Amino acid sequence: MNAHQNAPTSKDSSVTVIGLGPMGQAMTRTLLAAGHPVTVWNRTASRADGLVADGAARAATPGDAVAASGLVLLSLTDYRAMYDILGDTTASLVGRTLVNLSSDTPDRTRAARAWAAEHGAAFLAGGVMVPAPMVGTPASRVFYSGDAPVFERHREVLARLGAPRYLGADPGLAQLMYQAQLAVFLTTLSGLMHATAMLGTAGTPAKDALPELLSFTDSIGAMLRAGEEHPGTALDAGEHPGDLSTVTMMGATSDHIVETSTSLGLDLALPRAVQAHYRRAIEDGHGGDNWTRIIDSIRGRG
Repeated sequence: MNAHQNAPTSKDSSVTVIGLGPMGQAMTRTLLAAGHPVTVWNRTASRADGLVADGAARAATPGDAVAASGLVLLSLTDYRAMYDILGDTTASLVGRTLVNLSSDTPDRTRAARAWAAEHGAAFLAGGVMVPAPMVGTPASRVFYSGDAPVFERHREVLARLGAPRYLGADPGLAQLMYQAQLAVFLTTLSGLMHATAMLGTAGTPAKDALPELLSFTDSIGAMLRAGEEHPGTALDAGEHPGDLSTVTMMGATSDHIVETSTSLGLDLALPRAVQAHYRRAIEDGHGGDNWTRIIDSIRGRG
């Protein structure tokens, strides 16, 4: 059955998706499955072939793609790609809503909102916090920021992609939350690979090491929530009680990890970076405080 046969009757139900990497394709298929007419465009036109077979409409040009729908989702490498693709077709932006789900800096995101406004378009920034196969599932969530009325107008459609979380009017907020979550994610991935390499020097294969390590990472959230009804409250208040774990204790552990990694001949970039956080806090006289005190040097001494 063609997905368009179940299309909502609302005039604003159509969506355009520009950028058909794994995420763009996943979003398109999710929207088609929900009954939305979807128009697609990609620099490499062949990437749209499967989507067209599933019921999407192929636009010949970016201008045609934008003109096809009131809501335009951008899933691109960065914000520069938006200007490259839409820069010659700005007249088609009038009256449209651009939702840029690409990764870039908060400042570039704010500049993009101004650029869209200059050309008569509303703008929302977004960050999809799941990999492509999870788009549209109950586990999917997406952060948005920008004009609240614009978000509310499109909330129902955006919710097809994942639970929408609106962060505020500043378009840079969604980008900042996206980057912050990926900072945790990427650091965790590097930590897992470093730990797997450590165990590998003793002959432990990754298939045995990773289940143990992943079990530990699963428990970290529960550890951090223990004893604090609202995690982060003490941090916001500038309180770092060292009754459970201190900077000195955690710093000693970081020293041991550096020493062990050195003896094993492993790369030291990650463990030394972690070690530096604790050493700075100790140098500043906070060895007896909770490990959260390392945020001071991360924020910058200035």
